[in-house]
Amino acid sequence: MYYVYFPKSVKHDFYYIGQTKDLKKRFKEHNDGLLQSTKHYAPFKLISYLAVNTRKQAEELEKYFKGGSGFAFARKRIFLIKKDSS
Repeated sequence: MYYVYFPKSVKHDFYYIGQTKDLKKRFKEHNDGLLQSTKHYAPFKLISYLAVNTRKQAEELEKYFKGGSGFAFARKRIFLIKKDSS
């Protein structure tokens, strides 16, 4: 199985979207500050993840969620971020 995962920084207003084959190991790497892209935002809590059968599916989903409408969907439905009403 491959995973598309959605961690949120505990201390900062920072959300991340990634994909991996080993979710436990990858999430530990995020929390231990071992990854360049997220080390300044640790620690993280795992908001959600999706499991798929192939790496290609995981890569395509990650790309979708990092793009415009996919990121908007993730913000609203996965990270549950509400738009300001101002």
